Amino acid sequence: MTPRIGSSAAPAVAIPAAGSTERERSYRRMVHRRRMLVAALAGILLAGFVLDVANGPAGLGLERTIGALFGLEGATRTESLILWSVRLPQALTALLVGAALALAGAEMQTILDNPLASPFTLGVSSAASFGAALAMILGTSLPGLPPGWLVPANAFVFAFGSVFLLQALASRRGTGPDRLVLLGIAMVFTFNALVALVQFVASEAALQQFVFWTMGSLTRTGWAEIAVLAAALAVAFPSAFAARWRLTALRFGEDRARSFGVPVARLRFTALLRVSLLAGLAVAFVGTVGFIGLVGPHIARLLVGEDHRFFLPASLLTGAAIMSFASLAGKLLVPGVMLPIGVVTSLVGIPIFVALILRGRPA
Repeated sequence: MTPRIGSSAAPAVAIPAAGSTERERSYRRMVHRRRMLVAALAGILLAGFVLDVANGPAGLGLERTIGALFGLEGATRTESLILWSVRLPQALTALLVGAALALAGAEMQTILDNPLASPFTLGVSSAASFGAALAMILGTSLPGLPPGWLVPANAFVFAFGSVFLLQALASRRGTGPDRLVLLGIAMVFTFNALVALVQFVASEAALQQFVFWTMGSLTRTGWAEIAVLAAALAVAFPSAFAARWRLTALRFGEDRARSFGVPVARLRFTALLRVSLLAGLAVAFVGTVGFIGLVGPHIARLLVGEDHRFFLPASLLTGAAIMSFASLAGKLLVPGVMLPIGVVTSLVGIPIFVALILRGRPA
């Protein structure tokens, strides 16, 4: 609208029009900057994935890795076997597990309104560890499953059950997000005590196997597990992204979200379903991996803020990138030895988490 300069109404019309235009420009710049940040995270993830695939104890290097990947002249059968049977499955597992845990952590922090919420801190990982301990040490698992799926199935069932228990407690009248977090912490101690009890009666061989599982490993998965993880992400991420506006509204508080017409209880329940699916499968396939579900969303929030149009994909990409570089570090820190991924993520995640806290910026 063109302001009528000289008329009595000109100032009243001109000032809002100019202010509105400036706000629109500022908003477009902000949206563009956040899109660029998400694209940059995708580029960092791609670089981490390529480096992860190109490095390993066999010493193939990037050129020979590309040759084996595309079947170029000069690539040997052994190199192709190493690439397709070892490196690609491990690199894809790292990417998918990191994405799943970070997305689960992002949703947990939103629906519980707590920046310390994650599958690791609310008992989901501890419940999965207890399920794995029952299968490895006592041989207790679901009937009719192949031997290779007993431990992942038990871990998934207990992780899934722990989230449903949290949801059941959350549905009680007067149970707010703070109390739900405290209940999650109580579940951590409960399942850790049960795991210690099972370890106490374990044989030496079973105990050694279980301790190795708790350290996390990318070497247990094959293409079947990768397909399951990819399918879970393909279902969970579009579902979470479809709820992006409601999740963003929830960050203003439950009362404000309800005033916008957001069904808070249903939103929290569907988010917990996605969290249980993603966290349960990730822990079941690779073991306990800490800090990804905590650090990934924090870094994403610092970069793109609380707008879930950008926060959700940024969290997913950040978690996947951290896991890819952690997998790479696990191969390079000690030449000839692949360190457990859970140990590496803790070593990498703790300094990052402390640095985020010391920066003093709002989480």
